[in-house]
Amino acid sequence: MTEQPPIIFDGSPLTIEPIAELARRRRRAALSGNPDFAARIDRGAAFVEQLLREEGCVYGVTTGYGDSCTVAIPADRVGQLPIHLYTFHGCGLGDHFDLEQTRAIIAARLASLAQGYSGVRFKLLQQIASLLQHDVLPLIPQEGSVGASGDLTPLSYLAAVLAGEREVWYREQRRATAEVFAELGIDSLRFQPKEALAIMNGTAAMTGLACLAFDRARYLAELSTRITSLAVVALQGNAYHFDAKLFSLKPHPGQMQVAARIRADLQISGEAPRNDNRLQDRYSLRCAPHVIGALADALPWLRQLIETELNSANDNPLIDADGEHVLHGGHFYGGHIAMAMDTLKTAVANLADLMDRQLAQLVDPKFNHGLPANLSGAQGDQAPLHHGLKALQIGVSAWTAEALKLTMPASVFSRSTECHNQDKVSMGTIAARDCIRILELAEQVAAALLIAGCQALELRGDAVRAGPALHATLKQVREQSAFLSGDRGLEPDLRRCLESIRQQRWQLYP
Repeated sequence: MTEQPPIIFDGSPLTIEPIAELARRRRRAALSGNPDFAARIDRGAAFVEQLLREEGCVYGVTTGYGDSCTVAIPADRVGQLPIHLYTFHGCGLGDHFDLEQTRAIIAARLASLAQGYSGVRFKLLQQIASLLQHDVLPLIPQEGSVGASGDLTPLSYLAAVLAGEREVWYREQRRATAEVFAELGIDSLRFQPKEALAIMNGTAAMTGLACLAFDRARYLAELSTRITSLAVVALQGNAYHFDAKLFSLKPHPGQMQVAARIRADLQISGEAPRNDNRLQDRYSLRCAPHVIGALADALPWLRQLIETELNSANDNPLIDADGEHVLHGGHFYGGHIAMAMDTLKTAVANLADLMDRQLAQLVDPKFNHGLPANLSGAQGDQAPLHHGLKALQIGVSAWTAEALKLTMPASVFSRSTECHNQDKVSMGTIAARDCIRILELAEQVAAALLIAGCQALELRGDAVRAGPALHATLKQVREQSAFLSGDRGLEPDLRRCLESIRQQRWQLYP
């Protein structure tokens, strides 16, 4: 297999997909070695040094931070200030970000600093790139950021590791950073003025998570479309509900695409055949393109918000070395990511709810049009002892309820912090973490529905409208989960299906 080209960090625009590929270690990171790029980065650091010599006062260099900006730092102690910044922010709690999430966070910070407006040295970018190249990953607690002044506490763990402190994951072990650096021959970085602030004062944690959330949601939209097709066949649904002419009369592009994919799965071309026995299916079949389509139509807008943030200079102050300006503002504010994640998590939770309703139809003999109760495949005199997917349906209901509960928008829960200097904050990182959790739950629901849909398809024994794509999905799922001919614990099957979903191993639609 040919190795994918590395992702080059040189200040050029990046898209979501390379960040997700890097996070999964399918592509490597490389910092541009172009001398002009390196010189442009170093000019920012040189300009900060010039200001320090000529004016003697630079925010975050010769002053305290936030509401402490009026506190002057003596010249002989300026070098200690960055150390104090990452030290006192070392108060994160909760679980650590996982390895994929940590790589995405580091990549998002490197992308922002590569814009050349943060007043840091090229050497700092090299140090960050080396973490990705050697897969030396800071242990970053998930909790402690309000999303302005950016992700200060989470990113303090990145800053501390660059300086050789705290702990990292390396080769599946939790180890002291200093030990790993010594093994790899990496020198700890001694921060120059503004460099610790530039690392920490930005939106990298929420943006890295947003890239992963977007990528997972896009795949889940395709997967729930395929699951809907399985349910339509298994429930002998009315394919006319996905008619091309019908959807041309309400032409949301994403919704039309979902309907077209279902038609292709069912091998319907032109006008769909009517089911005269049941004119209108329940909403979880009939309106599936509308539910999934709402997410599909939001994705381009969400991509714009996330990628703009990814490719922005989002710390403070910004340093325009060529124009000789210091630009004080609030680009660390994660409002756009908060909006994107609050929107995305609601759309994803709706997919979980849709699939939950589809499963309820599949397992209930009052609604499944002749399939056995709970899709049990047991036969003979032992059949009454077997309960099929009864407990799985309960689990899906629990996972869906938890996902729906988490849809409360985080962005409206701004809290005034830091002596009311940060009196309106984004909560973007909390919104992103909520979104990731809802995705985890929705993926669990999808894994269950794949097992149930394939079970129902085989029990039906009649796949007249099931095209090759549905048979391909049936084969893929059967590699992870055998036909349920009698009761067995389904946790191993679910975990195998989940892994395939999260690694996006199954190509669903061209």
